Amino acid sequence: MSNPAGVSTKFDLSAYLHQRQEWVENALTAAVPVHYPERIYEAMRYSLLGSGKRLRPIFCLASCELAGGTVAMALPTACALEMVHTMSLIHDDLPAMDNDDYRRGRLTNHKIYGEAIAILSGDGLLAYAFEWLVRQTQGVKPEALLEVVARLGHAVAATGLVGGQVVDLESEGKPDVTVETLHFIHTHKTGALLEISVVSGAILAGGTQELIQALTHYARNVGLAFQIVDDILDITGTAAELGKTAGKDLQAQKVTYPSLWGIEESRRQANQLIQTAQDVLAPWGERAIPLQALAEFVVARSH
Repeated sequence: MSNPAGVSTKFDLSAYLHQRQEWVENALTAAVPVHYPERIYEAMRYSLLGSGKRLRPIFCLASCELAGGTVAMALPTACALEMVHTMSLIHDDLPAMDNDDYRRGRLTNHKIYGEAIAILSGDGLLAYAFEWLVRQTQGVKPEALLEVVARLGHAVAATGLVGGQVVDLESEGKPDVTVETLHFIHTHKTGALLEISVVSGAILAGGTQELIQALTHYARNVGLAFQIVDDILDITGTAAELGKTAGKDLQAQKVTYPSLWGIEESRRQANQLIQTAQDVLAPWGERAIPLQALAEFVVARSH
């Protein structure tokens, strides 16, 4: 993929990711201490602190900085986003859903704590996410914080993640799933949370409507590319690389982008989506470089 106009080749994405992952890890560790009843807090921490890439929090921090805000301003929301994402993974792995035994290279929550505690730990993280971002956020206008809360609720509910998961479950084993249905599943199940991750930081910082719209366009392209790459990796990756069971989509008889387009066309589509996402942010020049580099990272990853 060619470099979009204005993107510096000197930007060190690895160092950028490492620094922000450390900030997020430290904040998450402090956010969920262990209290009585210890088992539920331990289960929440087990999945929350399970060494994920922290892409959603980092998207939030990056967009806040792009809009002229600070990391401190967006860090509580970034942590809340990771709590919500972790909830979705815990519930997605349950026997009633995808029935997976491994996540991020180790046993899934329900394999350690049982199904009941796994469900409750996801519920606990979801509810706590909203409390955390409201109570901990400082230096942000109340109306901006309310907008982020409303958008996050919308992204998780039947209008977003939950709705996408329902259609995903209903589509299993059906050979006639269309590209349109697949697109609905992933723009809701994966894309909605990624979109709020990207735009929330800019909203907190008081970004312009022009910037919010550009970031929304960016996020929708990156979100779809993210899912296409996930579908490809499910076929081409090993369990060791993925940190979870490989070939689950085929086993569950799920229609995926590679099953409809083939692997090479899927890669081409993902690359095109990322190029579009990068180009959308070109008017913001050097300030947009971190988000443009993060978009590139989405298609380059191997796990």
